[in-house]
Amino acid sequence: MLHELQVVAAAVSTFVERARRERALGRLRAELRACRRRVVMRLQESIGPEYVATSQSVLKLWYVSGCEVMPRETPRWWIKRRTRGTWEDLRQCDDATDDYFREKLRMSPRVFREITGACAPHLQRRVTFYREPLQPDQIVAYALYRWASGETYESGMCHFGIGRASGLVAVRDVTAALLRVFADKIAWPSGLRKLVVLRAFADKGFPNCHGCIDCTHIFVDKPANAPSENYYDRKRRFSIVAQVVVDLDLRVVDVHCGYPGSFHDIRVLQLSSLWQRAESGELFRGPPVTLTFGVRTSGYVLADNGYPPSEWMVVPYGGINQHVDDERFDNKQKVAREAVEQAFGRLKGM
Repeated sequence: MLHELQVVAAAVSTFVERARRERALGRLRAELRACRRRVVMRLQESIGPEYVATSQSVLKLWYVSGCEVMPRETPRWWIKRRTRGTWEDLRQCDDATDDYFREKLRMSPRVFREITGACAPHLQRRVTFYREPLQPDQIVAYALYRWASGETYESGMCHFGIGRASGLVAVRDVTAALLRVFADKIAWPSGLRKLVVLRAFADKGFPNCHGCIDCTHIFVDKPANAPSENYYDRKRRFSIVAQVVVDLDLRVVDVHCGYPGSFHDIRVLQLSSLWQRAESGELFRGPPVTLTFGVRTSGYVLADNGYPPSEWMVVPYGGINQHVDDERFDNKQKVAREAVEQAFGRLKGM
């Protein structure tokens, strides 16, 4: 028993002595840092900032010797260091760059540089004391990789050397920047572009047609605290509905999305701004044209049988044992309406 008490007393004495030495060493380091700081301040006052800027390496050496840390360039011990695996590979310039970009980001380096240059002013990060901020091109690349691959945030942050919180903020910021910078990319055709679209559909046998409309499901994780049956679609997956109008060049001219996957296409249409503008006469203002099947219209879009026929929406006749003229019309309408299906395939391929 006496031996055990002696061992405990020795351990406590050792701990107390070590704590005393560490406190003394801490005070010494604090005094040394204060001394270095005073020297630097006197140096700035005596020789001016233009000469101080030329001696940054000497100041950093003093910080290392006195404070045992490097300012800004070296992160603190609680900051996770970045590996930048995929990002470093994307920055390489060699013969495989284009293929690697298309594999990881689903686009060419030229398109990536165009997007980055346009969004860079909205993605600048403030420089902090701990480490340099993420650059706009890395932020855009991570967001595009996240959308293209569909991987989890944990997997993506390992490839790009960023934290989970930084990844969440990057996706949100890039989304807002894209909507702000490229807001004019999705617009109803007008001017010369409108004439090109009308001529293309007229060559297909549909004069005064402005586009093709359809809906598709975008699979998502069910939002928190939302009823499961609202987002559970007919394919037995959680999704939201996207209503898209495209022309024959696969250009998206109108998009409306965000409603749960259980919504019908007609319900999404009635809730969209496209329906309001078309019903009020703000969308189709061209001179009336009489179609070959006897309908007079100022403009319309092509749709499938999931939509109701109206003055500005042309749908197939459908049914079985069709008349020859009805069958011919349905075939031509189906061929022209394939543009929207091709646009969906390209979108989901990216």
